[in-house]
Amino acid sequence: MTTLLRPLVISTLVMALPACSSGPPVPDWKLNAHSAQERFLSAYLSGKDNVAQTELARARQEVGSTGKASLAIRIELARCAAQVAALVFEACPGFERLRVDAAASDVAYADYLSGQRADSAVLPEQHRAVASALAAANDVAASSAVAAIADPLSRLVAAGAVLRAGHGTPALLTSAVETASGQGWRRPLLAWLQAQALRAEKAGDMQAAAQVRRRMALVTESGTTSGAASKGL
Repeated sequence: MTTLLRPLVISTLVMALPACSSGPPVPDWKLNAHSAQERFLSAYLSGKDNVAQTELARARQEVGSTGKASLAIRIELARCAAQVAALVFEACPGFERLRVDAAASDVAYADYLSGQRADSAVLPEQHRAVASALAAANDVAASSAVAAIADPLSRLVAAGAVLRAGHGTPALLTSAVETASGQGWRRPLLAWLQAQALRAEKAGDMQAAAQVRRRMALVTESGTTSGAASKGL
């Protein structure tokens, strides 16, 4: 499983391939769900909505064939986590429909993503220090805990959770911007740059805000150019 999937708490979705050819074959649904989930995340973070929706539907269909709520819950949490990474602070209806069957760790993660206080002890390890800092209302500690997360997507998810909880700092915004930029993730990069520009404007630093907005324009223009090129224009 790639590092892209681990931070979204779906490690139970796909088991490792058999070590040798004599082992039992991996069911098709596991392979298909794994591939669809990876493609969904890649497309969503790149801003390719149509592809993302198609792959999300495919992942839901594959895990739905098992009738296991635990797997469906992880698909929904993965979707909501990706949205939080891109500062899309919406409800998570897919999870809420399944909450009654959710494990304590899933409920805690959903609460964490929504900016609420969560039981850090049952969260994924990389998010525990962040959740603890949020519980203590320590903005600096929360930002530092986010910056210490090694996986880029986990870092962005944590940054989004911190900002949603109302504890963002300039350092947090800078870390999130550079994380998204380093990975070439257009959707979260634009969202975090927008947050950075608004903070600069609120602080009266119009020069810094203008610089950030020029960077946003560059990202937007590159997306338009890429789309035109793919159509042969």
